[in-house]
Amino acid sequence: MEKENLILLPGTLCDERLWDHQLRNLADFADVTVGDLTKDDSIEGMAKSILNNAPERFALAGLSLGGIVAMEIIRQAPERITKLALLDSNPYGPRPEQLETWDHFAAMIEEGRFSEITENHLLPNLIHSDRLNQKELTSMIINMSKQIGPEAYLRQLNALKARTDARERLKDIQCPTLLLVGREDTVCPIELHEEMANSITNSNLVIVKHCGHLSSLEQPEEVTNALKDLLLTDL
Repeated sequence: MEKENLILLPGTLCDERLWDHQLRNLADFADVTVGDLTKDDSIEGMAKSILNNAPERFALAGLSLGGIVAMEIIRQAPERITKLALLDSNPYGPRPEQLETWDHFAAMIEEGRFSEITENHLLPNLIHSDRLNQKELTSMIINMSKQIGPEAYLRQLNALKARTDARERLKDIQCPTLLLVGREDTVCPIELHEEMANSITNSNLVIVKHCGHLSSLEQPEEVTNALKDLLLTDL
């Protein structure tokens, strides 16, 4: 059987390490690549960049910011997406308190305090509280943010600030769709994914136990198995 093309889209301040387990364990089922969401400062621009460098038809999975971009990609080119996975993501536009927080982070960057953002402000909400003492995991998350860097993060924040509400567009999605969320995800909670599941006709909701926002790192086997099941779904 010919392998499917699969593009994985990382979240804010994350790189291909977010998908390490999936890259290693889905290779038998798909030709897997990780998209770059660091060069553009709008969700629309990120989506166009991915499409410009993608195969004609492909499966698509995104986590958090990656999921937001994935929703825009399938809006721009629904005929090119064979299967879709939205992990720990959010179809709503930004809330006022989010805009305020992001402006604060931008000010911190201007003050030369970028290194404080992930460790002191983001990390406690990114993973299950039980994992905050797992040095290998937390160090990798911090190192990913350093690799992305302040300039790319500002572009990602600008994209998130200007994003539009995608809820109405979800009803147009026809391809098999996986909606996956950590049970303890406080950034993009279960309720958002239940709402998306109600809007997308051909969808499957998976709730991962003992898991926060970065599900592909916290419960990598469960995420990989869910993506494998999606890839093996008959069209």
